[in-house]
Amino acid sequence: MTKKQKKVLYRIIIAALLMAALHFVPAEGYLRFALYLIPYLVIGYDILRKAALGIAHGEVFDENFLMAVATVGAMLLGVYNEAHGQEGEFSEGVAVMLFYQIGELFQSVAVGKSRRNITALMDIRPDYANVEQEDGSLEQTDPDEVEIGTVIVVRPGEKIPIDGIVTEGTSTLNTGALTGESVPREAGEGDAVISGCVNLTGLLKIRTTKEFGESTVSKILELVENSGMKKARTENFITRFAHYYTPAVCYSALALAVIPSVAGLLLNHQANWSVWVIRALTFLVISCPCALVISIPLSFFGGIGGASASGILVKGSNYLEALARTGYVVFDKTGTLTKGVFQVTGIYPSEGSEQRLLEYAACAESYSTHPISKSLKEAYGQEIGAERVTNVEEIGGHGVIATVDGVSVAAGNDKLMRKLGIAYAEDTETGTVVHVAVDGRYAGYILINDVVKEQAAQAVRALKDSGVKKTVMLTGDSRQVAEHVAKVLGIDDVKSELLPADKVEAVEKLLAEKSPRENLVFVGDGINDAPVLSRADIGVAMGALGSDAAIEAADIVLMDDDPMKLVLAMRISRKCLRIVYENIVFALAVKAACLILGALGIANMWLAIFADVGVMVLAVLNAVRCLKVKRLRPA
Repeated sequence: MTKKQKKVLYRIIIAALLMAALHFVPAEGYLRFALYLIPYLVIGYDILRKAALGIAHGEVFDENFLMAVATVGAMLLGVYNEAHGQEGEFSEGVAVMLFYQIGELFQSVAVGKSRRNITALMDIRPDYANVEQEDGSLEQTDPDEVEIGTVIVVRPGEKIPIDGIVTEGTSTLNTGALTGESVPREAGEGDAVISGCVNLTGLLKIRTTKEFGESTVSKILELVENSGMKKARTENFITRFAHYYTPAVCYSALALAVIPSVAGLLLNHQANWSVWVIRALTFLVISCPCALVISIPLSFFGGIGGASASGILVKGSNYLEALARTGYVVFDKTGTLTKGVFQVTGIYPSEGSEQRLLEYAACAESYSTHPISKSLKEAYGQEIGAERVTNVEEIGGHGVIATVDGVSVAAGNDKLMRKLGIAYAEDTETGTVVHVAVDGRYAGYILINDVVKEQAAQAVRALKDSGVKKTVMLTGDSRQVAEHVAKVLGIDDVKSELLPADKVEAVEKLLAEKSPRENLVFVGDGINDAPVLSRADIGVAMGALGSDAAIEAADIVLMDDDPMKLVLAMRISRKCLRIVYENIVFALAVKAACLILGALGIANMWLAIFADVGVMVLAVLNAVRCLKVKRLRPA
């Protein structure tokens, strides 16, 4: 509990004890009123103050005004009854305020609980950066003051304050605050690292590549802080509803207090003012829309907080609401469904060993920086001496010819083989093929593929099980590779060899095809797919750790490479929306029933207290369920 919440709790306890004690005090008339006024002011002075300030600023019709009018009216009515020889029910006026404050405290604790999930994410903001001075000493500096190109030192246990490149040292980084999963990540000299990660083991020297305001941690914090500004349609409806509802019930209560009494006075000269004023005050207490005004935003806030704790950043409750009505999911391929990293998946020598064929290819490609060359060298896994490779000739769009250990080696595609007049084996495998020839004779081929993510197929199945009508893959890759990946993953439709503009056109056709009640989600890496992310109903950036473009372009950012996080985001969305509708139906149904009973005189002030505070507490309890996120288990 916060200091402010504890203060309210103490006031509740004091007021409750005073009320209990007053039941044993034999007092009448104005003395009894004065005694009950003490617990009333102890528990309700802040509500009365807020109501007075609201009236002064022209914002009359809010819950504070309703509580103030109802309770002050009840207390004054008690004075009237005491003056006319009847017992004034001052306890009812105090009880209304007491239980209202209990409900408010409950709501405050619930909001605090959901805010702690956000706060856990906010803890990624670093307090300082260790800037290395010319003499080698370290000076703690505000991250905002660190310029690009500055060398900073991050010791074990400290957060990386600013994005940069490691210039010295190796370590293990904890990315849990960003991804929701504390899977360690190795970092060494030359690696790019991002702010918000925690350095676990070794000392790192990092040359900053961005200012703090442009770094990953700042972008994420800004995203989360602004998420509450984009309200869901349900939230906007409740805001508009409360705007018209509150003055309507105030005028209805006034009419209930005046019209029957005046009518009775005109018809039979009996006004019964006290009876109808009590009913009007009861009507006011019942009518307070706290349950809706508090629980609906709390539900969305809890949903966003629970998602952020799982590494899913939602830019606004409108996107969380829209995600629940997903009918179409469109995927980019590279970096979304596949790892975006080429790996050797097959070695097929025509003669000799697989290791020898791989060695020749890796040596020939040793001077190239192409991703395919890199994958060959990684598969070989041994140091290649510069003296072994000479006469390197790289032929654009074909491959490489080089002398390796005194023999001529050609490594490349089928175009290179045809150019050299070498007969080669026609491959039937799906992927990128590197043919190898040694001294003019065909030696075999190596198959390289972009590896499918482990949980991609499970994610596609789970999306279909959750009611997604159609899954589509859009990619710039070749038709053969695209169709192979789509078949492996169970994607319904695939379009290949697309430019970014072609992807937008394909999404436009799907948007025209779907029902207006369904939403289309596009999932991409957020860098090359920014136009499509913006055009879709909901843009989701997948594998966005450290990607500024993803954070800017997408509506929802999944802070790691796990496609199952999209399924989790949809489950959070649907659970949140279900709870919101439960609260709306429950609150309005109870309110309507109690308002009718109050107007007819069947419901007394105690039932009014339940209708207001009880419904609010139950709605808040239900809304708190949005905070609980059930993690998905791997299949």
